[in-house]
Amino acid sequence: MKTIGIIGGMGPLATVHLYERIVLRTKALRDQDHIRVLIDSNTNIPDRTKAIISDGEDPTVELIKSAKILESSGADFLIMPCNTAHYFINTIQEGVNIPFINMVEETVKYTAEKYGSDTVVGILATDGTIKSKIYENYYARLGIKTVIPGKSQADVMKFIYDVIKKGNYNEGTALMFNAVKELKEMGATSFLLGCTELSSAQYLYKFEGNFINPIEVLTEKSIEFAGGQLN
Repeated sequence: MKTIGIIGGMGPLATVHLYERIVLRTKALRDQDHIRVLIDSNTNIPDRTKAIISDGEDPTVELIKSAKILESSGADFLIMPCNTAHYFINTIQEGVNIPFINMVEETVKYTAEKYGSDTVVGILATDGTIKSKIYENYYARLGIKTVIPGKSQADVMKFIYDVIKKGNYNEGTALMFNAVKELKEMGATSFLLGCTELSSAQYLYKFEGNFINPIEVLTEKSIEFAGGQLN
């Protein structure tokens, strides 16, 4: 089987959850049936949102460094559990000679297959992901309508940075569901967890509904691309 290389550290918890999901979703009877996974949890990568919406430090230097480390260590292809960082995916890809699974693109394809092209996707994500229109542009290519939070976007950012990234899990999900409520009022019928902290929140709090989890999509695509079997 092919070896997976994970560009991680954005954040560390999302990296842990991606690796855990790969292990749990791989059909295996023994250690040797699992896929070899290399992880560079590079916490030196500058904040992606700040780089996109303000004058934050360019993260591509560290992103490419991680990609090259994984390639030279034996990774056959790369994955990256950070939605916002996919804004820079073409630049990273140019720095290596191995394939890169695009989590954003695969998530959008999954949405069309799961909910159909007439669904209205409410996007829950960082300011950087929303401002860059990463997901909106991919969804538009498939004719899928999207909506984004208005006043509740500040709640989404607070939930991502002050609850999940800081490990204040006992604060609960009230902030995020303020945004879900607003998106429903705007016509959303499905909800994209467009930040890996939000994907992690789904695993932590076990909330259910028409949520689209990019980490889960990436997990399945990675196992299949590596030559493993889905459990």
